[in-house]
Amino acid sequence: MQAVGWPSAIVGKAAMPFLALSFVSRLLNPVDFMRRLLLCGLLGLPGLGRVHAQSLPALSQNPPSLRWQEVRTPHFRVIYNGALDSAAQRTAARLEQLHGPGAATLGVVPRPIGVVMQNQTTVSNGFVTFLPRHAEFFTTPQQGLGLGTVDWLDGLAVHEFRHVGQFDKARQGIGRLLNPLLGDGALGIAAVGVPQWFFEGDAVGTETALTRSGRGRIPNFNAGLRANLLAGRRYSYQKAVNGSLRDQVPDWYVLGYFMTSYLKTHHSADAWAKALDRYYRFPFYPFSFSNGIRRSAGLTVEQLYDRTMTEIDSVWRTQQAAAPAITPVRELAGAASEEVFTQYQYPQYVTDSTVLALKTGLGHIAQFVLLSRRGAERKVFVPGQLNLPEMLSVSGGKAVWPEYQQDARWGQRVASELKVLNLATGKLTRIGKGARYSAAALSPDGRQLVAVRTDVNYRHALVLVDAQTGAVLQTLPNPQNDFYQQPRWHPDGRRLVAVTLSAAGKTIVVVDPAVPAAARPLLPVANVNLANPQPWGDFVLYNSAQSGIDNLYAVSARTGQTYRVTSRPVGAYHAAVSPDGRSLAFHDFRATGARVVEMPLDTTAWVSIPTATADVPGPYAEALSALEPAGQLVSRPVPPADSGAVRYGVRRYSPLRHAFNVFSYGVVQSPTGDAVSLGLRSQDLLSTTQVFAGVGYDQIERTARVIGALSYQALYPVLDLDVTYGGRDAAIIFQGQTLRDQWRYTRLSAGLRLPLNLTRSKYFQGLTVSSYYLHEEVYDYNLPVRRFTETGPNRPLNAIQTTVGYASQLRRSARDVAPRWGGSFLGTWRTTPFGRGLEARQLGGQGSVFLPGLGRHHAVRLRGGYQWQDQAQYQFAPAVSFPRGQGYTSFDRLAVASLDYSLPLAFTHWEVGRWLYVQRLRATVFGDVAQGSNRLGTGVRNYRNVGFDALVQFNVLRLRTPIEAGVRVVYNPLLQLLVLEPLAFDIRL
Repeated sequence: MQAVGWPSAIVGKAAMPFLALSFVSRLLNPVDFMRRLLLCGLLGLPGLGRVHAQSLPALSQNPPSLRWQEVRTPHFRVIYNGALDSAAQRTAARLEQLHGPGAATLGVVPRPIGVVMQNQTTVSNGFVTFLPRHAEFFTTPQQGLGLGTVDWLDGLAVHEFRHVGQFDKARQGIGRLLNPLLGDGALGIAAVGVPQWFFEGDAVGTETALTRSGRGRIPNFNAGLRANLLAGRRYSYQKAVNGSLRDQVPDWYVLGYFMTSYLKTHHSADAWAKALDRYYRFPFYPFSFSNGIRRSAGLTVEQLYDRTMTEIDSVWRTQQAAAPAITPVRELAGAASEEVFTQYQYPQYVTDSTVLALKTGLGHIAQFVLLSRRGAERKVFVPGQLNLPEMLSVSGGKAVWPEYQQDARWGQRVASELKVLNLATGKLTRIGKGARYSAAALSPDGRQLVAVRTDVNYRHALVLVDAQTGAVLQTLPNPQNDFYQQPRWHPDGRRLVAVTLSAAGKTIVVVDPAVPAAARPLLPVANVNLANPQPWGDFVLYNSAQSGIDNLYAVSARTGQTYRVTSRPVGAYHAAVSPDGRSLAFHDFRATGARVVEMPLDTTAWVSIPTATADVPGPYAEALSALEPAGQLVSRPVPPADSGAVRYGVRRYSPLRHAFNVFSYGVVQSPTGDAVSLGLRSQDLLSTTQVFAGVGYDQIERTARVIGALSYQALYPVLDLDVTYGGRDAAIIFQGQTLRDQWRYTRLSAGLRLPLNLTRSKYFQGLTVSSYYLHEEVYDYNLPVRRFTETGPNRPLNAIQTTVGYASQLRRSARDVAPRWGGSFLGTWRTTPFGRGLEARQLGGQGSVFLPGLGRHHAVRLRGGYQWQDQAQYQFAPAVSFPRGQGYTSFDRLAVASLDYSLPLAFTHWEVGRWLYVQRLRATVFGDVAQGSNRLGTGVRNYRNVGFDALVQFNVLRLRTPIEAGVRVVYNPLLQLLVLEPLAFDIRL
């Protein structure tokens, strides 16, 4: 939704499924969230002015002080800043190595493309987009199991380059015909029927085939689907694609991996190339993607899904039957209902009988809870934006975890700081402001922390930190730049244990900070995906997928002998040892959500096994590698830049010189997304400069206009400039006659906006300040009268608008229908201070308070506002919300208030064939009051309206992004009038 009128303070980026495909989607970008929050929470007004500006969106930028360089290869431009030269050279070489093999089975040779290496953020992610066409690699590696045994940048290169090939596959058929009209925007139009599960699943399949450890080889990746099938929860294709607000439904990465892999392994390596060739010939009819599969492989998409699920269900049941006897456990009491997916994960003992764990789910925001063998679950704390939840650590009466901290202005600068909670007092300490700690653990006495840090130069280190002051006590040397994962303190408080990843694979090392050079590996370095080491006595417990199922194992630090500790059917994760050494806790994955369980810590029950040297590959993994012409290409190391191998040229990259980068032309969508124009759109690869220029057409008045908009966002305030020149054609009734005239107008808008993200806790918080100048004048106006809202031939408008907006909202669970705590405020001042042309003034303020309702997902909104204006010559648009169901009437004085009560009515899985899937019904009951008055004695007018909204959340044509639509019924008791209005896309004002 976008407020109509002058440039809004913040506008979010479009979120269409084909615009950007990412490697890791475990974090909603806080900047994007704040844009949506401020736009919907603050600027949801009928209009901020009677004139329409282009309002180019505010994007995420880096600080302007960075100095950029680029590595040029025959097919790539790798753009980076700082001392990333070695990593950039290596990434460029890896991409060149992938250029042919990475897209070979799609039957395309991708065109050259730019790759931006983002090193100011600690978010582990990457994406490819064609608006404008480029890729971005976020250089901080992830700490979880999904990393596998492959270097982070190598994994990104394989996955994201496959997306480049997928996009370029659309340059045929309809895509080729549309390209002259739309530029690269034609790719999105042509690919609109391709489901997200194909894009992401095919890319996961490629990383699985071309590396030794892609996600298709990692059991944790598919644990949710495996749990569902083994529990007999085989959902319909509609539900599998569109998700659920009740049950755990694996995302499109998982679904897509298995469906795309089935077709490749049972038909041919180029099976998807053939299906896409059929699809792109003419994609603009329902289920054209399914028809492309059917015409090339003889299967509809539903048949493909059913056969895939049948096959992997059989594979996993056979695997389960051959597994050792299931280890008995006892579950710690929680408050989760089996009806709604809820998880308890990452346990840490507080006492011998109580465990701190992270609770999440469809009905809960992330929160730390205390579980015990007897008694009720107790909520302890609600954290902010968690970085690595599994790095929860408890010692010395404290708990620590890493959280993302967004820079207030620069969206690409995201720190990862440590939060230390005193469990007795509830005091929270912030450690490492602006730091880059991706994992941390407390020493046994709670006085020190060991943390993993990856700096802006892609150098990895273990760091010892004072748990009280945050001072760095020691940085352990790491000359080989091995990557550390999930470090823990030994109970002796002197040594450290961590997983290390090198070019040869993973191992677990014991490090004495006093003698760091004497680090001792406990296991041979191998292609085994180790994780979560937990020292205890002479042993280190750890996670391993060496049997094909994630379970707990142990290695003797004294003898090197390895043991199987658990045998659970889906996965046992994150071992924790009780203080008395008698119990072992972990979380056990299930279809209804992970649960924290315990078992006796008895070494005599452990099973001695040979030391693993490789993981058991997951379903389809080996077959996919065999189908690739290059095999496991990325297992072959890229020579370092200083080894005498080819070194690519490096030169300075100037964002200003590359500010203009046209990516769509001809018929283009306007930046506001609400119109189609003839022109062009430009955006540089660092998102600092946006340009829109074109010719528009008003279908009602049948007039044309020339539009130009520029937004420069490299400075602390965003600079916006919009210019429109066009025609009008309108009629009025004057003295009983209909008079028509055609005239021209010029409109100029220029100003500054400052979007700030202030989020530091469980509340999303944002502040926006903006100020814009508007000039509008008309030519050749011959009508004898004019409307208040129009400028005249001799009365131009020269106005200033200043707004201040603030919003604070508690994070919402998937089942919440509205914010349950928080508030917002929007203040607006509009005036004509120049003493020339029309004169008008307006001052308005509106605030809202969000409160929880009577039920779990119910919410209340109280809203009030006041508007004052001098409108003798010109009427500005409203600065406050008018009663719903009522046409706006402009008053000199206007006071408004409203009460909303929102609640879900049902969470459903209704299907109407292939066409419709309904997930939720919800309603809002509301009452609006307003009082308006004018100075010229026209009296006071009161409004008292009541009504309700009934909305349905649904998916059409199996598109994963849900739509919400419904009807609004408003009753005016004063006039005894009933009004019905349609609602779409949850735009509720």
